[in-house]
Amino acid sequence: MRRVAVLISGRGTNLERIVAEVRDGCLSGVCAVVVVVSNRPEAGGLEVARRAGIPTRVVPSSGLDGEAYGRRLLEALGPWKLDAVVLAGFMRVLSAEVVERFRNRIVNIHPADTAEYQGMDGYGWAFERGLSETKVTVHLVDEGVDTGRVLAQETVSLQGATTLDDVRRRGLDVEHDLYSRALRRWFENEGRSWDASTGGRAPCAES
Repeated sequence: MRRVAVLISGRGTNLERIVAEVRDGCLSGVCAVVVVVSNRPEAGGLEVARRAGIPTRVVPSSGLDGEAYGRRLLEALGPWKLDAVVLAGFMRVLSAEVVERFRNRIVNIHPADTAEYQGMDGYGWAFERGLSETKVTVHLVDEGVDTGRVLAQETVSLQGATTLDDVRRRGLDVEHDLYSRALRRWFENEGRSWDASTGGRAPCAES
């Protein structure tokens, strides 16, 4: 069973779903979240982890450049003997040293097609352009920003969405379902990519 760290910066909604799937869903027996790390002490996801009995660590990033923060992050992750690092709303670009330490073992979820848009606020990007659909992408992390190998993608219909909040709500619904399914397939298939569209939108527990 893989030992996983989840890195967060905010509310932890993807973390909450992952924890639920580890407890009694499609990630049960597949992986264990052994630590949750946040770069923001006020992140709501820390309480999600505490309620689930998962150890937490805060590694503040304010005022640190990427390399300095990367060193502190590696110090925090070092004792946990990790098999993978899962980014779930983590709002820092990882340093080259962190990427190299966990090469091909860091996974991120991005609220856009990474071939079309990289960086912050993918849902805002889609809304501003009036797109009829967008995508959620699960990908490996490399030294670039949202440039790593794609593991899974799923389409988000934006037909009839009239507000940014609506776009985000629809996107998060897809994120929460896709991420755990993608992690399970990734672990089971030793890192090979898979096409979420071939599996439809079945609940994670049925994957």
